[in-house]
Amino acid sequence: MNDDTQNESSAETDQTESSAPPSKNESGSIFDTINPPVFFTSGGLLVFLLIFTMLSPETSISICQSIKGFILDHFSWFYVYSVVILFLFAVWLSFSSYGHLVLGGDDETPVYSRGSWYAMLFAAGMGIGLVFYGVAEPMAHFRMPPVGDAESAGAITAALPLTFHHWGLHAWAVYAVIGLSIAYFTYRKGLPLSLRSCFYPIFGDRIYGWIGHSIDIIAVFGTLFGLATSLGAGAGSVSAGFHRLFDTPDTVNFQLLIIGAITLAATISLVTGVDKGIKFLSEANMVIAGLLLLFVFLAGPTMYIMESFVESVGLYFYNFADRSVRLGESAKEVKWIQDWSVVYWGWWIAWAPFVGMFVARISRGRTVRDFVLSVMCVPVAVTFFWFSVFGGAALSPELRPQMLSTIQQAGSSADAVAVYAMLEQLPFANILCFLAVIVVTIFFVSSSDSASFVVDMLTSGGHLDPPTWQRVFWATAEGATAGALLYSGGAEVLSGLKAGVVSFGLPFCGLMLVMCYALFKALREERLAAEALVAESADVSD
Repeated sequence: MNDDTQNESSAETDQTESSAPPSKNESGSIFDTINPPVFFTSGGLLVFLLIFTMLSPETSISICQSIKGFILDHFSWFYVYSVVILFLFAVWLSFSSYGHLVLGGDDETPVYSRGSWYAMLFAAGMGIGLVFYGVAEPMAHFRMPPVGDAESAGAITAALPLTFHHWGLHAWAVYAVIGLSIAYFTYRKGLPLSLRSCFYPIFGDRIYGWIGHSIDIIAVFGTLFGLATSLGAGAGSVSAGFHRLFDTPDTVNFQLLIIGAITLAATISLVTGVDKGIKFLSEANMVIAGLLLLFVFLAGPTMYIMESFVESVGLYFYNFADRSVRLGESAKEVKWIQDWSVVYWGWWIAWAPFVGMFVARISRGRTVRDFVLSVMCVPVAVTFFWFSVFGGAALSPELRPQMLSTIQQAGSSADAVAVYAMLEQLPFANILCFLAVIVVTIFFVSSSDSASFVVDMLTSGGHLDPPTWQRVFWATAEGATAGALLYSGGAEVLSGLKAGVVSFGLPFCGLMLVMCYALFKALREERLAAEALVAESADVSD
C-alpha cells in the first residue's frame, strides 16, 4: 500500500468535513461542539462517583470488589468465549473478500506514514503496561503458576507463554474489531466518529437518540476509569524510579505531584493536536524505548533471552487453541484464570472504546486487511520481544536469585519496583533506570492525551477536531479523577476502581458481539449493492 504522506493535510481536512456531524444550531454557543446528553450525563456521574468514593472509600471498594467477584464466579466463561469469537471474527475479516475495502474513498491513501501509524497505535494500546509489567508479570507467573510447583523449571518455561497469552493476539483482536468498525462506518459511510455509529445497521437513526447516548456514555466511563487506574499505576512506577535514582520520597503526595505534572504535559500535547503533540510524543518514545530494549538485550543475558523468546513464542502458538478456551480444571487453575486471564479480558474490553476510537481516528486510507493484520500482528511481535528481553532477563539464572529477594522485600510495591530491580543488576544501571522513567513518563503522557482526545470526541458527538476548551476540560478531569482517588484511599481505592473497570467490561463485551453482527451486515449489504450495480451496468450495455 502507498504510504505517501503528502496528502496528509488535505486528507485530514476532507476527513473532518465529511465525517463531523452537522451543528445543531448556529448561535455559536458551546452546544455547537458538544453532545449535551453525553457530555453532561458523563460529567455529572463522574462527579457523583468521585464524591461517593472520596467520602466512603471502603464502601466503594467493597461494592466494586463484590461486583467483580460475582462476575468472575458466574461470567468467566462469557468473557473467555467472547474474546475467542472476536479473535476469529478479526481473522475472518482480514482474509475475507472484504479485505480490499478502503477505510475511506476507494482511491484514498493513508493519512499517516506506516511508521507514525505504528508508533501511535502502539503507544495508545498498551505502552505504559509493558514497562510496568515487563518484569513483574513473568515473575508473578514463575512464583505462582496455574499448574505445577512454584519456582520450578516448569514454572520458568511457562512464565513467558502465559504472559504472551494475556498481551497477545486476543487483546489486539479486541482492539482491531472495534477500531475497524468505527473507522468503516465513519470514513466509508460518513457517520460521526463515535461508538454509536457502529450500531447503525441495527438501530438506524435511533443511534442519535437515547440508545446512542447510552452507548457513548458507557464508552466514556470505560475510558475515564480505565485511564484513572493506569495513571495511578504509572504514578507509582515513576515514583519508584525517582526514589531509586534520587532518593525522593515514594509517597502518595509525591505521586500526586507526578499526576499533576503528567496532566499538564498531556494537556499541552492534546491542545497541539494529533499531528503534532501526540504524534511527536509517540514517535520519540518509540525511539527511546527501542534504545532501552536494545541495551538490555545486549547487556543482559543475550543468549538466554533469545532462547526464551524462540521457545516461548513456540509454546504460545502450540498451546494457543487450548489456552484460548480453557476455564481450568483444578481449583488452583480456575482461580488463576479468573484472577489473571478473565481480569485481562475484562480490562482490554473496557479499554477498547478508547483504543478503538483513537486507532480509527488515525487509520483513514488503510484497507480492511492492512488495518486488521497490522493492528493484530505488529504490536504483538514487539510486545513478545519486549517481555522476552525484560522478563527473560529477570528469569535468567544470573539475575533470578536477586530478583526473587528484591520482590519479596518489596511486598505490595513489587510490581512498581520490579523493572528497576532488574535494571539495577546490569551495567550503567542508573542510566537504564533513568531511561525507564522517561519511557514510562512519556507513555503516561501519550496515553493520557490520547484518552482525553477520545473522550472529547465521544462527548462532542463525533467531531474529529473538538475545540481547545473541551480538550483541556477532559484532560484536567482525568488527572483530577486519578489524583482524587489516590488521595482519598491510595492504592487500595485504585485497586477497587480497577475491579470496577473489569466489571464494567461485561456489558460492553455484549455490545462488541452485537457490533460484529452489525459490521458483517453492513459489509454484506455493500457487497450486494456493488454486485447489483455491476449487473445493472451489464444489462444497460447489452
